[in-house]
Amino acid sequence: MIDKQNNENKPILGEDFYLTPEGYKCFTEKWHRKRGYCCKSGCRHCPYGFDKNTGRIKK
Repeated sequence: MIDKQNNENKPILGEDFYLTPEGYKCFTEKWHRKRGYCCKSGCRHCPYGFDKNTGRIKK
């Protein structure tokens, strides 16, 4: 049986993420907002304003 919830949350290429020239997944701002929280990893498109250098979220 396929878990419907997992399919609904599955990231979509070109919408939720794209592949970098090196082949890594880079999640978009849309994906981060859909997830609903900051993971504090210093993501390229973080909409929450996390600064990896200071370890703080800018308001």
